[in-house]
Amino acid sequence: MTRLPPARIRRIAVAPLLGESPKGGWSAEIRPEDSIHALIAVHTECGLSGYGSVFTDGRLVQAAVKVLEPLWAGENALEPERVTEKLHQNTFWMGRGGSLTHTISGIDIALWDILGQATGLPVGQLLGGIRRRRVQPYCSLLMERPEAMADVIAPYRAQGFRAFKIGWGPFGRTDEPGLDEAIVRAARAAAGEGAQLFVDAGASDAYWPQGLKWALRTAEMLADYRVGWFEEALSPDALDDFCELRRRSPVPIAGGEVLTRRQAFLPWLVRGAFDIVQPDVTKVGGISEQRRIAWTAADHGVKYIGHGWNTALGLAADLQLAAALDAPLVEYIGGSPYVDGLLATPFQLDADGCLAIPDAPGLGVAIDAEKLARYTPEPAALLRA
Repeated sequence: MTRLPPARIRRIAVAPLLGESPKGGWSAEIRPEDSIHALIAVHTECGLSGYGSVFTDGRLVQAAVKVLEPLWAGENALEPERVTEKLHQNTFWMGRGGSLTHTISGIDIALWDILGQATGLPVGQLLGGIRRRRVQPYCSLLMERPEAMADVIAPYRAQGFRAFKIGWGPFGRTDEPGLDEAIVRAARAAAGEGAQLFVDAGASDAYWPQGLKWALRTAEMLADYRVGWFEEALSPDALDDFCELRRRSPVPIAGGEVLTRRQAFLPWLVRGAFDIVQPDVTKVGGISEQRRIAWTAADHGVKYIGHGWNTALGLAADLQLAAALDAPLVEYIGGSPYVDGLLATPFQLDADGCLAIPDAPGLGVAIDAEKLARYTPEPAALLRA
């Protein structure tokens, strides 16, 4: 048997994405020129390069990569779990769960990409085996007032999406009687009776005004429109209220996108706060950490469906995780150039509204250099091995 020689990490490059950043529905709204996502490239001495995605300001990612350099320089890129755990273990004193953890996420995704290329296998197979070869994406869209919801959903229904998530916007944020229900009613009509529909209150937003009683009333309303889950219905630190909401809600309760590292998820899973847990692979510590969280969720009877409001590389990682973990859905931001406009071969829905999971080595996708140049000032620095 031939052993793979080490692939020593020579350089890690960062490309902040900006210029066409999509709105997030936040109180402090994202501007197109803001950086909220960054791409990472891990280059090795043997010529292999892997790519990952980070959900945070690119300037923070650039600083974090520099801070982490003494820990990753010269490491073997073919050992993603060991290397990224080393990064976690040796940076506790700088604050666990913040920009360093987000950055480690992108590095970890890139290391798995390299391991796949070195072995000739897709990441999903490396994670334990391919349990599905395609998965349904749900189109993630912002809420608008009821009269505008048809215009929001219709273009993506025409593209072939058969599942939709609406979130943020005015939902739960006004005193206007009946507005929340009118938005959901309009969205259900626009999506169609046969489509899956999910609702995200976005309670991780600044100064979220609602509490448990609002969430309980709203959950009852959502059941009337066959909503598949109620996401981020409460402030992200309200563990006790989430447990009570899940116990009493007629619709499944989802959350967890703001949590990072597996340890933070434990009390939420053990105490039964979620029906569906939604870690974000570009924030929690990467593919290595996401898999551990999903396994723990399964042990506690909680369904795993990753949060994926990120980039084409983040979606590629989610697809490989879906293959290995048999996740039934992946999140797909509607209309984001950072998802639709980065790859040499863009993602394409099939006739059933599903995405094929790439089966080429690693993440199975390739960045288009000319497309990347639209969204970052120095694309060559990312792609140059």
